[in-house]
Amino acid sequence: MNNDLIRVYTQVSQAEAWLRKYQGKNPVFACIFGFTETALIPGISAAGSTPEARKYTACADAEFLYFGVEHEFKYYLPPLNAGASPVFITRAIIEALNIPMYLFDAGSYEEAGSRGKGAGEYSLGSNGVAAVPMIDLGGTSAKCLSSGMAMTVETVLGLFRRGLDWGEKLANQNPDAYLVVGECVVGGTTTALAILTALGISAAGKVNSSHPVCNHQQKWEVVEMGIARMQARGIGLEGDPLEILAALGDPMQAVVAGMAIACSRKCGIMLGGGTQMLAVYALINAIAKFHNLAWQPEQIVVGTTRWVAEDQTGATVELAKLLEVTPPLLGTGLDFTRSRFTQLQAYEQGFVKEGVGAGAISIAAHLSHQWLQDDLLTNIESLLERYYTQISIAN
Repeated sequence: MNNDLIRVYTQVSQAEAWLRKYQGKNPVFACIFGFTETALIPGISAAGSTPEARKYTACADAEFLYFGVEHEFKYYLPPLNAGASPVFITRAIIEALNIPMYLFDAGSYEEAGSRGKGAGEYSLGSNGVAAVPMIDLGGTSAKCLSSGMAMTVETVLGLFRRGLDWGEKLANQNPDAYLVVGECVVGGTTTALAILTALGISAAGKVNSSHPVCNHQQKWEVVEMGIARMQARGIGLEGDPLEILAALGDPMQAVVAGMAIACSRKCGIMLGGGTQMLAVYALINAIAKFHNLAWQPEQIVVGTTRWVAEDQTGATVELAKLLEVTPPLLGTGLDFTRSRFTQLQAYEQGFVKEGVGAGAISIAAHLSHQWLQDDLLTNIESLLERYYTQISIAN
């Protein structure tokens, strides 16, 4: 299965065994949305051209992912300095292949939706988060990680437990499938750097970003400040990983860690993302060890894009190998060199790279439905064309 459409970068034999096991099986897609005020730092992320735009990136991505093009949007996809949102990749594949989809609100931007709903209830309508029926996990958005107190421990524990519950539920409901888990957290590569560093992994200079050249120094300065303030509060680097997560992380990380632990006990799971999911994988191992929780590492792979895995301004493969337990790291060979859209060609110049499970769902399209490069490109371009036509009509 190791070919140009599914590239294997680490743990080759384990990755190939996973791919053989789930080849031809139907994927189920879950995407976890959250927000961290880290995203509001000027220049920290290119997932939205301004801090104000980045407040609503997750809301807009969720709305587009759920409804597709033919919809009157409450939140339009935010302008980017270059490129197009990776949600076009994910939506095009899910729409064409009719892949079952679950959207979870772990803690989106507070002003964008109504809080206070019971965990597990649905947010829907003009007051709902992103105006889509997302499963509300009862979380809250995170403060900037530089504070050293991004979330309360109670919030993190609640999100982790609900992640465990949903991981078990989705595994039980889909015993012959595998779960693909995506994320949408602007600023998430910086919270990932913080978590990795606090867990003892030398991640500085190795993470990725939505910028064509990663802003390593800016990220590191934010992380150093957050860790210093966390330690000043008496939270040590050898303590409970859930406390470290509360101090430095974002709400998505807590949910996906719990979901992956529980799901791995019964079926396969592909964590969709690069740096952010490597941080979650490190958390899974640390939490499971500290709290004596059973999980099955051989059931979990990390799936991303080649734009992340082969990013010369980061070191994704090296980073994966530094984790105490190295995950199989997969990358889609999706290529936009021949695209007729400059917004997609921008990916080949290092813009955007990944998000909303784009890499993992592209891998799933080939693994489960034998899609080739032309299938991917045709469907993604078709969706993009429909979107721009719809926007021009609306304006």
